[in-house]
Amino acid sequence: MYEHDSRQIAFHDEPFLFGGLPLNPDNRWVKLAGVIPWSRVEEAYRKNFRGNRGARAKSVRLALGCLIVKEQLQLSDCDTVQMIREHPYIQYFLGYADYRYDISLDPSLLTHFRKRFPADVVAQVNRWVVDAARAQASDEENDDEEGSAGGSVPDEPAVDSAHESENHGTLIIDASCAPQDIQYPTDIRLLHEARQKLEGMMDTLQAGRTTAKPRNYRQQANKEYNRFSRNRRPTRKQIRSTLRKQLQYVSRDLRLVSLMQLDSTATLSDQQLQYLDTITRLYEQQQTMYATKTRRCDDRIVSLHQPYVRPIVRGKASAGTEFGAKLTISYVEGYAEVTRLSWDAYNETHDLAKAAEDYKVRYGYYPQRILADRIFRTRENRRYCKARGIHLNGPPLGRPPKDRTVYDEQLRVEREESRERNAIEGKFGEGKRRYSLGLVRTRLQETSETQIHLAFLVMSLQKILRNLFIFIFSMRLFAKRRKILAVTASKFSTS
Repeated sequence: MYEHDSRQIAFHDEPFLFGGLPLNPDNRWVKLAGVIPWSRVEEAYRKNFRGNRGARAKSVRLALGCLIVKEQLQLSDCDTVQMIREHPYIQYFLGYADYRYDISLDPSLLTHFRKRFPADVVAQVNRWVVDAARAQASDEENDDEEGSAGGSVPDEPAVDSAHESENHGTLIIDASCAPQDIQYPTDIRLLHEARQKLEGMMDTLQAGRTTAKPRNYRQQANKEYNRFSRNRRPTRKQIRSTLRKQLQYVSRDLRLVSLMQLDSTATLSDQQLQYLDTITRLYEQQQTMYATKTRRCDDRIVSLHQPYVRPIVRGKASAGTEFGAKLTISYVEGYAEVTRLSWDAYNETHDLAKAAEDYKVRYGYYPQRILADRIFRTRENRRYCKARGIHLNGPPLGRPPKDRTVYDEQLRVEREESRERNAIEGKFGEGKRRYSLGLVRTRLQETSETQIHLAFLVMSLQKILRNLFIFIFSMRLFAKRRKILAVTASKFSTS
């Protein structure tokens, strides 16, 4: 059951009083409380609760606010709850009416909060925040223009239909990977873990049987794996021999588990059944690669605990292959959003047209320029951009021009656009070094996707905060200079 708590701070309240104590209105958490459209988020949050039965759920401001605090401060769930109890400004941000240390908030609730905010909802919140910030920035620019014109409002020119479809703005697009927090996968270790899981299932099923337990050679298998793992530099022959033996042990255990399920009164749990399905697919993949002497297969499983994770070949110097979700990011005016998120490896060249169409739906026109990496500059994408009057960065196809002046100008434009495109690389660096894109630590697939989108939401909020503080500083500096000029003018008038 979900009901709006009338005791919490309303969405439109100002931070003048908080439990009888004044708050600093320039504090970052106070500013963030006024940036997020809580009422619109509450409409999406209500859909998680149907009917009026059950205990009252936590408010949307508390649920989403806890996730934002955790991502902003890069804390664990336990440390996030402790920080909320100790920080009055964070409690104001979460909607509490007054400061109190004994908050009924358990760290396990943050897992439920992540489940209640799917990735598409967090992406929509990010879009609302960015649209509101851009609208406010455009209003401030219009006010400055009116003020510079002496307060007079010029006559509005007639709308030229020929210029309604002109392209505006710059869209930067690139792809990256958000690595998942898993142990580096090796074939032999994965089979060893699978065999241990199967042995646990056999122990569970044996409790409901009256006959003797079948032999599974677990001690011998453990000795062989431990002997191999202590070898620092195994040869190819040793690796293939150990892999063959582990495959035989897993095959035997799979057959025994299926036979024991027929005559046992005990049943496997849902989690064990999920592991059994994952192990079956893992064995089929490993057996195929062993028989064909290959090192790749489709939908390769690299983790028993997170079977949705796939290897993503990136070709980077630090890591040629990463294990996590692949992202295509669109970057407009300093704000980054996820255009595509997939756990399978894909060719990101097809995302350029999708990003351009999303840009048109959102702003009403196509971008004037698209700055992308070399992989996006295919013939198909070049034809797409040319048909819509979009400039795609990079050298044109064919031989370079013979005119040296024209060639030097092309090189100059390419260098300038390459420097502009570095902005999205900086955004990736910010997300991976400062926030959780560098290592996603959530366990489930849906919560991992939510965590990735939360990182981009927090980055957008931080940019808005920086713009607000810059605006406040400039206004104060302008007021100070104006005061100094007024004092100077009064001194000259009296003299």
